[in-house]
Amino acid sequence: MTVARSVHDVLDEHVRFEVECIDRMYLNVYVPGLQYAPGLVGYVHQQLGLPIASTAPLAKITEAFVGAVHRYARDNNAAWVDFAKGQRKDDVMHEHLAGFTGTDGVVFIGRAQEKTSLFRTEKRRDSNGDAYPWIVKTTGLVNQFYFYCVDDDFGPFFLKFCSYFPYNAKLCINGNEWAKRQAAKAGIGFTPLDNGFAAIDDPAALQAICDGLGPDQIDALLRKWLARLPHPFTAADRQAGYRYDLSILQVEFSLTQTLDKPVSGRVFFEQVIRDNLDIGRPDHVSLIFERRIINGRKHKTPGRFRTRVITDGVIPSLHVDYKNTKIKQYHNCDARSHAVSDYVDWRVSRC
Repeated sequence: MTVARSVHDVLDEHVRFEVECIDRMYLNVYVPGLQYAPGLVGYVHQQLGLPIASTAPLAKITEAFVGAVHRYARDNNAAWVDFAKGQRKDDVMHEHLAGFTGTDGVVFIGRAQEKTSLFRTEKRRDSNGDAYPWIVKTTGLVNQFYFYCVDDDFGPFFLKFCSYFPYNAKLCINGNEWAKRQAAKAGIGFTPLDNGFAAIDDPAALQAICDGLGPDQIDALLRKWLARLPHPFTAADRQAGYRYDLSILQVEFSLTQTLDKPVSGRVFFEQVIRDNLDIGRPDHVSLIFERRIINGRKHKTPGRFRTRVITDGVIPSLHVDYKNTKIKQYHNCDARSHAVSDYVDWRVSRC
């Protein structure tokens, strides 16, 4: 038996198949015209028909929205979870998902207090000393409602709503889960991993499916569940143009290469670690991110430069950090496959 001796040998001779896919995607769900104070003023004047611009009238909308969420949980027998501080929400989802038998529905509703941007009214005085309300954007610790669901096309996902105006939300999906369901519908045989594929009958067809995930599919998912779940904006609001839109907050891309034997994976990863221990140094990280790194005292390039090799049991992983961008590579070996996966985590600033 010939044993691979380098990264090139492994990639050239021992890869059974590879698939590139959007992995985890975290999206802003927001009403564009309500992200700044003048937009709120216009909503209060034009949509609510009130002469004085203040956040006080919005309390009724918040109360109605909170009541609708509780009624939805009661009417649909949806489990309710109040998240504890520091509790991993994904772990709670896995526990509830184990007992979920459907292919499309709400698994549970969670509530957590989190810090977020919102509007408040403060009292100001004019030159004559008369008081008047003034709307300002600030931050506060408020309730967030998490709808953890399973979709027939996308599998597990969650949609999180802020309970305060402007009622921004977050949508989190997984492209690998979407690809699994599309492959099953297309009759393509595969062996799944927790977050990927261990084996596939038609890699080219699977790659075509992964390439087909785009804004139209994601927007359709959002519209489908906005129509099902309670949210604060009425049909009249939507008719007036106050409709939720999407933007990318964070996205991870994955390249999974499934190898033919465990020893190939070990050779690959040990060589990768050896070659990249210093890749997080400023003079090397610029090779990846095409950024000139300046080390001067006055104009030093800001950011964190770091390489870490982490071992969890016997599964090592290589992490390279540059500002808010992370590259993570790990060797995943289980009873069904021996996979080497590259994850690039791009964090995009909030719009």
